[in-house]
Amino acid sequence: MQRKRVAVLISGRGSNMMALIAAAKKPSYPAEIALVVSNRPDAGGLRFARSEHIATAVVDHTAFGKDREAFERALQAELDKHRIDLVCLAGFMRLLTPWFVKRWEGRLINIHPALLPAFKGLDTHARALAAGVTHHGATVHFVVTEMDAGPIILQEELEVRKSDDAHSLAARVLEIEHRIYPTALARVARGERTIAGGPSHDRNDRPPKS
Repeated sequence: MQRKRVAVLISGRGSNMMALIAAAKKPSYPAEIALVVSNRPDAGGLRFARSEHIATAVVDHTAFGKDREAFERALQAELDKHRIDLVCLAGFMRLLTPWFVKRWEGRLINIHPALLPAFKGLDTHARALAAGVTHHGATVHFVVTEMDAGPIILQEELEVRKSDDAHSLAARVLEIEHRIYPTALARVARGERTIAGGPSHDRNDRPPKS
């Protein structure tokens, strides 16, 4: 099978991007990280990607004012230039318009630090603690026009400790993110997970980690 060409979109340090790059170094992995794009010129993840000899691009959203679609058309031009097959969001702090999302339907995935459909949006760890949940975790899902609502590809959960605060819980969830994002991307790249056909939801069969 020919490896899928993947672009990772970031806005900051890109720790999930690093996990994807590490996984893709294995010859048996069905995808290659061909491009890293940031909407922020100072994103730390760009330096890491360059150190790994991966092509990078900056599409600075501030140059487009409030014209989100113009920003996305410039982003699309970079993706076209690098012949990208799949797009992974990894801490990309921009809401995408239906124009872009529909163009990449079934080929655009995201990692979210909660067990969707619970705790969509921001501040997931603090909200989970405030709600008193006993389990929390992370989800990889297909991106659709509604935020954090696309079909789930993979989830893994952990038990919330009585001693947890938002910081400690975030750190443990991040470890899960780094495990499941490469696995989920591989499944999409192989065609084992699709947005419309076949299984779209799989909870990791690991026991919860406390």
